[in-house]
Amino acid sequence: MSTNSKAIRSSGWKTDLMIGFPDGVLLLLFTTQVLYSKSLTVQAFYVIHFLVLGIATLLMMIAVFRANRGDEDEGLMSPEEKEKLEKLDISPSMIAHIADEMEKDQQVWEKTLETEEVNLQSYGTLHAVRSMIATGVFFFLGGCVAFLPYLFQEDFPAASRISLSISLVFLLLFALLKARITGEGTVRITMRYLLTGGAVVLVSYLLSSFI
Repeated sequence: MSTNSKAIRSSGWKTDLMIGFPDGVLLLLFTTQVLYSKSLTVQAFYVIHFLVLGIATLLMMIAVFRANRGDEDEGLMSPEEKEKLEKLDISPSMIAHIADEMEKDQQVWEKTLETEEVNLQSYGTLHAVRSMIATGVFFFLGGCVAFLPYLFQEDFPAASRISLSISLVFLLLFALLKARITGEGTVRITMRYLLTGGAVVLVSYLLSSFI
């Protein structure tokens, strides 16, 4: 098991909340806004979103567990990966370009960790499992914020308006809580999440118009 010191390790429920909750809200806000006006039966709409929420929660939990565990290659191209690419007859220049992009992505990721002031802790299996479960729960609850209005209101246009309003309110409350936890500027972090929510709604509207 890796003990990489650069692994993203949860420092407690606050970290798990900040990782899981907003992503859950934004994902289900996006999918519901895209699909609510389509020619789907109520049952089909529910089944699709139960699957989306369940699968996405599972993937989030796996990702968090892997992040807490760490990764020995630190996001860079390993000799084994390079050898596999060479066997695919990919040119050396293309392999070099891929390796360079991986290094750039790793630098951006490390900068993000520094900016967000993520506290790193020593790896422990129980700690990783606890963080995985907690993040999954927060992600699931975030998704429920956007999805539950459709379960209580089968008039989907009305449910969409309720879901949008509630999601933006919860993103605002989350931003205020995060600002308090991290000490970031309240106005800056609030605007970031409101703009992110607005962007998700805009993209979902544009996508819905084309499908």
